[in-house]
Order: sequence, then structure tokens, then C-alpha cells
Amino acid sequence: MATPSYKDITVNGFWKNNPAIVQLLGLCPLLAVTASVVNALGLGLATILVLLCSNTAVSLIRNLVSDAVRLPAFVMIIAAAVTVTELLMQAYTYELYQILGIFLPLITTNCVILGRADAFASKNPLLPSMTDGLMMGLGFTAVLLLLGAMRELLGTGAIFADMDLLFGPSAATWKIVLVEGYHDFLLAILPPGAFIFCGLIIALKNRIDSGIKARRDALREKPIKGAKRVRVTGTIS
Repeated sequence: MATPSYKDITVNGFWKNNPAIVQLLGLCPLLAVTASVVNALGLGLATILVLLCSNTAVSLIRNLVSDAVRLPAFVMIIAAAVTVTELLMQAYTYELYQILGIFLPLITTNCVILGRADAFASKNPLLPSMTDGLMMGLGFTAVLLLLGAMRELLGTGAIFADMDLLFGPSAATWKIVLVEGYHDFLLAILPPGAFIFCGLIIALKNRIDSGIKARRDALREKPIKGAKRVRVTGTIS
């Protein structure tokens, strides 16, 4: 099987095969922790790190592990990467680590991570596998951030609150209040709001894809300028 180009890997990770809004994987943390941008970014960075580490390790051992122990080996690699990520967050962003709670260790069973390890990293060389892990992680994080920004903005009237949990005390002033005296819109912050806004993002992507396809079809069917139809009669031997 030919290795996909880096362009294809990038486009798949961000758009065509985005794990969050196309494959619909990892929906539990996606919907649970995106009440704010800082929560979404924290989980996104953790997911990127685990994807990058697990894809790298799986690609390196892909020819050494038999099919009988392939999946258990992948799970052990992912669990080790998640443990390292948890320890890093405990050391440097402890309060955010507590907020994300159970959803950090649950990255071990996230279908995004195991799916990329099994479907891509186990069949491709090192650099493409690392790129796939990075791009899939960035695509997943982009959706997390978009969803978190929408929910935080509509839910509280402000954005980038509590960024000091991730970037330190200097980020405490990053909060932007767009509407003074805003009455919290609880639906946006609660889990039902996450379902609604996630559905809107998926609908928007599908609408964009439909528009792109329609334009391509129109260009394909458009007659070439200057071309003429020639009618041929009789028998041609």
C-alpha cells in the first residue's frame, strides 16, 4: 500500500477525515470539557502529545509485533503516553489537571488514538506516522477550540477566561469581556448545549462540502469556450 503524501495526511486530519466532525470519535471528552477555551486547549494539547508519541512508537515496532499481541501492545503504548502526559500536567498545570479530571486517563481508550495507531501507524513509516498523529491531533484540537469558544462566548459573554491555568499568572489578563452585565446563558455551558453546537459545526462543514462539490460539478460540466459540435453523417470506415 502506497504511503499517502504529506498534503493528503494534512487535509485528512484537518478536514476530510477529521476525527471529531467526520469520524465522530472521542465525542465524550469533546462534549464534556469544552465549556471554556482553556479546558478545550488543555485537553487538545494532551491529545496531540499522546497521538504523536503513540503513532511514533507504533510505527517503530510495527514489524516486530505479531498480530496476536498487536492491539494489547498498542494499548500499552498509549497508556504509557497518557501516564507521561498526566504527570506533566500534574507538575505544571495542576489546577487544570484537576478540572479535566477523569477525561485525561480516558484518553487511553479514546478511539481516535487507537484508531490512528491501528489504521495508519502500524502500516506506514515513521515520518508519515508522526505527521498523521500531529495532524489528527491538531484537527481534533481545532474542533475542541471552536466548540469551547462558542460555548464560553454565548454562555458567559466573555472569552479566554482562566487562561492562567495553562499559561501561568501572566495570562490572567487575557480574558476578553464582550458584553458587560451579560446574564449567563446556561444552555450553552451545560451538556445539551455541547450537543447543539457540535451539531451546528457538523452541519456547517457538510454545507461547505456540498458547496465545493457543486462548484466542481459545474466546472466539470461547463463547455469549453470555442469548442464546436461537429455533426458526422454517413459511414466511417
